Amino acid sequence: MKSNLNVFILLIWSCFSFHAMAQELKIAGEVLDEEGVPLAGVTVGIKDTNQGAITDFDGHFQLDVPSQNSILVFSSMGFKTTEVTVGSSKNLRIVLETDTYALDEVVAIGYGRAKKKDLSGSIATVEGDVLAKRNTTQVAQALQGTMPGVMVTRSNSQPGASATIRVRGITTIGDSDPLIIVDGVPVASINDVNAADIQDISVLKDAASASIYGARAAAGVVLITTKRARTQKSSLTYNVTYGIDKPTSFPDMVGVKRYLEMINEFTWNDAGNPEGGEYSLYTEEEVNNWDALHQDNPNQYPLTDWTDLMINDYAPRSSHNLSFASGNENFRTRASLNYEQVDALYDHNSFERIMTRVNNEFTISKKLKANVDLSYIYEVRKAPTIDPVVSAQRYPDIFAAQWDDGRIGMGQNGFNTYARLHYGGFDNVWRNKLNARLSLAYEPVENLVFTGVFAPYLYNTKGKRFEKQISYYDADDPSQFAGYISNAETTNLYEARNDGRNLTTQFLVNYSKDFGGYKLDFLGGYEGFSSFSETLDASAENYTLRNYPYLSLGPLDYMRNAGGATETAYRSYFGRVMFDYKGKYLLQSNVRVDGSSRFHPDYRWGSFPSVSAGWVVSEESFFPKNSAISYLKLKASWGELGNERIGNYPYQSTIGYSDALFYRGGQVVSATTAAQFSYAIQDISWETTKTANYGLESYFFDNRLMLTFDYYEKTTKDMLLELEIPDYMGYENPEQNTGNMYTKGWDAQVSWKDNVGELRYSFSANISDFKSKMGDLGGIVFRGSTITREGTEYNEWYGYKSDGLYLTEEEIADSPTLNSSVRPGDVKYLDVSGPDGVPDGQITPDYDRVPLGGSLPRYQYGGNINVEYKNFDLTVGFQGVGKRNARLTPSMVKPFHSGWTNPPGIIDGNYWSVYNTPEENQSARFPRLSYVGAENNNYEMSDFWLIEGGYFRLKNIVLGYTLPKSATEFLGIQNLRFFASATDLFSIDKFPKGWDPETADDSYITSTLLLGASVKF
Repeated sequence: MKSNLNVFILLIWSCFSFHAMAQELKIAGEVLDEEGVPLAGVTVGIKDTNQGAITDFDGHFQLDVPSQNSILVFSSMGFKTTEVTVGSSKNLRIVLETDTYALDEVVAIGYGRAKKKDLSGSIATVEGDVLAKRNTTQVAQALQGTMPGVMVTRSNSQPGASATIRVRGITTIGDSDPLIIVDGVPVASINDVNAADIQDISVLKDAASASIYGARAAAGVVLITTKRARTQKSSLTYNVTYGIDKPTSFPDMVGVKRYLEMINEFTWNDAGNPEGGEYSLYTEEEVNNWDALHQDNPNQYPLTDWTDLMINDYAPRSSHNLSFASGNENFRTRASLNYEQVDALYDHNSFERIMTRVNNEFTISKKLKANVDLSYIYEVRKAPTIDPVVSAQRYPDIFAAQWDDGRIGMGQNGFNTYARLHYGGFDNVWRNKLNARLSLAYEPVENLVFTGVFAPYLYNTKGKRFEKQISYYDADDPSQFAGYISNAETTNLYEARNDGRNLTTQFLVNYSKDFGGYKLDFLGGYEGFSSFSETLDASAENYTLRNYPYLSLGPLDYMRNAGGATETAYRSYFGRVMFDYKGKYLLQSNVRVDGSSRFHPDYRWGSFPSVSAGWVVSEESFFPKNSAISYLKLKASWGELGNERIGNYPYQSTIGYSDALFYRGGQVVSATTAAQFSYAIQDISWETTKTANYGLESYFFDNRLMLTFDYYEKTTKDMLLELEIPDYMGYENPEQNTGNMYTKGWDAQVSWKDNVGELRYSFSANISDFKSKMGDLGGIVFRGSTITREGTEYNEWYGYKSDGLYLTEEEIADSPTLNSSVRPGDVKYLDVSGPDGVPDGQITPDYDRVPLGGSLPRYQYGGNINVEYKNFDLTVGFQGVGKRNARLTPSMVKPFHSGWTNPPGIIDGNYWSVYNTPEENQSARFPRLSYVGAENNNYEMSDFWLIEGGYFRLKNIVLGYTLPKSATEFLGIQNLRFFASATDLFSIDKFPKGWDPETADDSYITSTLLLGASVKF
């Protein structure tokens, strides 16, 4: 009986188990990205079967699976493929990790987007989130060090300051700025986009990628794609930062006693060092007891800390960004509002900007879609009429900015930057910019799309400079007028207005078809562009009232006005064909035909073709499938690009008007005259740049390691240059097609991405180098201390070869000198050549100045390190220059500018001096203190002043913490993150103490320290 019961139970259990095994499990789930945004279109497959599903607009999916042991495979373009075992849960929540190096990553190309693996040109990309983390006000500065082959340089950190972008070096002597495209439309500045609104940036580096933009692409193309709503869900995100800017370094000047000693020595040296003349300017008592004398008579013996008076220890900055996204099946929108304010390190200088952007997408029908995008920028730059940075560094303490009762002091015989900073008026600029893009896409049949685009850009700029008269009075008698501050003798008002508009129209035809074994993509298009700008300038001088900055009260006899307008246009026709055979063989061809109104109708049109090919070696049957190399592609390209940035209508003669005085009837009268001032060259036309590129893209260890390398050669011909014509012709120097430039360079990038348990990390580094050599230019271009002529590098340093300092009179007598005033302690120059090509015993500018090496940076590099562990994230960015011939400018090392300003601290104790021992003078780095020696010899451009200017900079470090989901769900929000950020924290370089390796000699670079938060609802 018991045995029968056991059999019966076993039978029942077997039937139940069979039924359970036979019945599939119904599961559901949600797929999101790392930011918690639902992902539509994700493929959810059951491993080793053909069954699967696709997530809807909300990221949801439903699927029947055989058992709890089933493995689901989640895959989507741009994300890392993820496998998950079903288990006991019937409601899954899957987060897909972004695959930075995924071969299916889609990047922007000209007038469209394509998978990275399908491209054979050279394109560098960076995600918008990388730039947003740097928290800069200008996108140009955020790009520094992020991409190979993209050189970003800056010279200051003034509020609103931008940076210079060069794509693969210098292309021409003229304008080498890249073309900036935002969502397919050319714009005036890369800084007209907020980093928080950027989805990604692509830089088209070679001709095969950039030739689709033809005549304006010789200097490269920067493509910016802005963010759009991706799901039907609504979300609201708010980001806020507060922080400060502090100077990375600030040069020290000598103190009061050393100033008095050194200026006495300076004057004594130029007097020939007569016995007893050591204290010709300041007495021995003043030199030794200035501090004590100041206590008794502070007005006669001032002690003024000019830096403390004019330069603040730090400057505040803040930003607020609000973005909203929502949509449904027929309409999606993303709107953002950004406000930021940045102050300078000195008063009355700030940058304030409001930026808004709204991107709308409409699905009118299955065949018809529309986009309506709008952006508006309002910015205000406020500044005083003078930049006090140099004066703060250079003004000696012995001159009074203020008298002891707080009134304006005399400074140095009226030179008082403190007075001009606080009482000298303002120099403000207001700008309004409105961009719009309206597009309509029609797909009559599958894979064939017609797109029309209309994009207006409207802008206006107002500038107002109000210079106030500043009086100062006697130190002891406030009623006794003593004079006016220099450069503030009168009250003047200068106003300017600039209004304009750009109109861009495009018509595009796209056809894309996958034929199984091969894929074909075709683009054909037309683009029209017109620009109109009108300017108005007005001024009035010698105002009686100094607190009324309006033209209505300006004296009629001192009023001036001027105005003008410019107008340009171009038309373009272009096409592109991309062919892909089985993912192995890639071929792309582009051509663009441009016509520009800048040129004569007979020379107006130019065509710019390109071709590129790629071979994916890893797809070949002979390639080992289990090797460490996951992917290997070889590529090559060739193409032509153009440049037409030369001024308006140089082929036409230009008449200029001016006032002139005539003698009529015994009286001098004024009359308007006209004369031709521009020499017309009718056949002037495009510059042409031909580029060849050879490269490889490779991935290793299941795509965790990525390596790319490109080598390129560029030849620019018929450069547009201003060449000298005889003065007796009476014309300005005309632009002409002349000159060649040859550039060779390479760029490389390596990246690694992996995870260990809950620790995710990635590393990316890039490096690039180029050298530009000049061909026949038809002349020589001098730019002060640099030269551009056949055989030199572009803007190569040009000056004398030096041989240390003269130490004795005997050495001077035995050597050729630059002039007869040379004395011991002056810089010694070498006799390089003469009229016959050999040394002639003289030092002359014509024969002894030589090229001294390139002035441009070499081996530029940058990189990022990202680490994520649980709820913490850390990002570290670095950037630098491996090699550079940098110059110590006179502003950095020359004492007593204008005969009285403060010597820099770096020369103190390190210059040749009559007070030194012979051994000390033999090791001296800087020349003697002398006006005569300085003006005629010592600070001439020479290799004496060149140093190694390479540097490493910790560009950015961000530490963030994201609240756990349990906490955010309790608060009713999707995501909350706090972070701290530091930018330009330190650098390693060989520059003199107090000087930043990136700054110009009249400004500063700042470190930025920020605290911020981001909340998403």
